[in-house]
Amino acid sequence: MKKIDLTQSKDVLGAYKLDDYSEIRKKYQDSGTRYAFRVLDGEQIAGYKIKLASLRHVRDLMRSENNDPEFPYHYDLKQVKAILYFASLCPDVDAGKPLPLMAWEEFILSQLNGWRDSSGDKRFTEADISVARKQGKTYFAAIISAYSFLIEGATLGNQDYLVASNSSDQIDKLYGYVKYMITDLINNNKAFKKMASARGIEAQERKIVAKKPNNRLVKISNESGKFDGYHFTSAIYDEAGDEKAGKYTSRIITGQTDVKNHQFIKISTAYEFLNTEFFNDLKRGVESMEKDWSREYDNSLWLVWSQDSENEMFEPSTWEKSNPLIGLPNKKASITKGITNLRETLAAKGKIAEFQNKTMNIYLQVSQAAFLKLKDVERAITARFEIYGKQVYIGYDYSMFSDNTAIAFVYPYLDSKGKRHWHVEQHSFIPWEKAGSIEAKEKQDGINYRELAKKGYCTITSHPQGLINGDQVYQWLLNYVEDNALEVVFFGYDAWGATPAIKQLELNTSWNLMAIRQRTSELKDPTKFLQSAFVESSITRLDDKIMEKALLNAQVIEDKIGIQVDKAKATLKIDVVDAIIDALYQGMIHFEDYSDVNDPEKQIERMTPQQKLDWLLSDEAGLMGDEL
Repeated sequence: MKKIDLTQSKDVLGAYKLDDYSEIRKKYQDSGTRYAFRVLDGEQIAGYKIKLASLRHVRDLMRSENNDPEFPYHYDLKQVKAILYFASLCPDVDAGKPLPLMAWEEFILSQLNGWRDSSGDKRFTEADISVARKQGKTYFAAIISAYSFLIEGATLGNQDYLVASNSSDQIDKLYGYVKYMITDLINNNKAFKKMASARGIEAQERKIVAKKPNNRLVKISNESGKFDGYHFTSAIYDEAGDEKAGKYTSRIITGQTDVKNHQFIKISTAYEFLNTEFFNDLKRGVESMEKDWSREYDNSLWLVWSQDSENEMFEPSTWEKSNPLIGLPNKKASITKGITNLRETLAAKGKIAEFQNKTMNIYLQVSQAAFLKLKDVERAITARFEIYGKQVYIGYDYSMFSDNTAIAFVYPYLDSKGKRHWHVEQHSFIPWEKAGSIEAKEKQDGINYRELAKKGYCTITSHPQGLINGDQVYQWLLNYVEDNALEVVFFGYDAWGATPAIKQLELNTSWNLMAIRQRTSELKDPTKFLQSAFVESSITRLDDKIMEKALLNAQVIEDKIGIQVDKAKATLKIDVVDAIIDALYQGMIHFEDYSDVNDPEKQIERMTPQQKLDWLLSDEAGLMGDEL
């Protein structure tokens, strides 16, 4: 198999055409695999993320057929057939009878139940599934839950099964579907009626029990938080995209560790919250699927039906990407009309972002207080930028305890057309004293610092108690500037952040150091400049998750003087944004005639003693060495 890397090209269909899948197509005729091939053959409308999932599926089938030693999984057609047959028996609550599943729903069930490891257990121990609202999420979630309890639990005892959500109202809907489904199967199917009698199955208000094997399916809301003491074989969390959802999911996961054939499924429509476990998992999923060769997250599944662009809200022919029920011939016209009317209604109320968020299933910053939108932050990414020998403006935001210490680097440059740009990078120093450990710090911030440290975006503090080590920060910065032959034009820092590192810089460098008071009168101009630069695409950055998270965490606060950035919660990190703004205090006027960088006298002031000597000996000074 050819190695595929889609991190840059994003050309899923082009990558698909590089290999011959004719034998796979011939052997695997199940509806889930047929759906994947229809997506890849361009016969089924699908967004980028579903194209990625489809490519992953067919390439994994090829790996399995080739007995790849690094891929210990197989696709069990018997297990696929079993869950799809069971689904054909399950009644829909509204219709009161079983409804034929659409191909995309069969793809979900096939992925969850068909892929197995070498011991026969489910490959995907975790799954994140996202689709626009009103697409029947609760129906297929109930099928999965009922199948786990009735079929997979048929020969097992002392098993726990879970349906969960954020509030009592939300969980009552999913549990009501499951309860209705199981009750109907028992009452109207002789085989299930016999099973219920033999095993003592009983549907109660808060749980469904199989008394003789001592199995129980429980409903638990985030409001109660009573997840301790359970070891769930199957767990489904509805509306997992809400910011409240991540509070207790770790309890569910840790309780499943030693449970055979376990699976945790999170289902949700997009939310306006970007600092959530679900959103971070989906982003990680896209990155993982783009790196087709990577085996890092082989036990995680990501299936996301969403639009590829906010502009597609005006292109009804594409809406099946996020609203797959449009694919039903007898409902296409009515669903399209309903979505169109909703778009116009919300647009008239100034809530078009809400439409894009929930109906197009696009994650974006809906909050009016958001400093930047997700699309602007993502659009700024560039694969690489050569910094060696460049002029640089540096910003410094220092903290000893729970906040990170951030150093920002701003590199002004002209593009090929002579347009002004600013490239921004950062390096953060990560304390963990308040969290107790670096592992707890990662969980608290939602950032894998240890992995990012390997990529050079941060340094875990070397202080034995987890505090910021000022000497470590100072030495790293000097080495970085020297190793990259940077010309430091300006170094701005929080006036309250005067540290030993600043004192050392004053004594040992000729840098232009400036303390910047963190108040609106001082920060309003660079803050607005940074915001506008992202919107106007005059900022570039690397694909740095620490910077990205800080930019998306930042919110705007406004007073009579102007704007400043702040954060909604103490645990949200915006240190990098503060550091960038400090650097832009001077960096934003780099190209102006009145900038210090364009003042000859200031240029001499920035020179080291050796540079000044070299300048004096140069022709530019009008002096020759033999005349001195």
